[in-house]
Amino acid sequence: MLINNEFEIGYLVVVFALLGVVLIGALLTALHLDRWHPKLIGATLGALLGLALIEAVPMLT
Repeated sequence: MLINNEFEIGYLVVVFALLGVVLIGALLTALHLDRWHPKLIGATLGALLGLALIEAVPMLT
């Protein structure tokens, strides 16, 4: 997939942030780590993972 403009990058970051909210937030809630806000941590990790993947994948191909 070629990312040619800023809208596509923003869209992918939002998608990964939402995946992080669902997956990582649910994992932290299941582990009873409610001291921190699980959805906020999940969104942050998801967005960082998304940015890392967006930057790393073009280098692999």
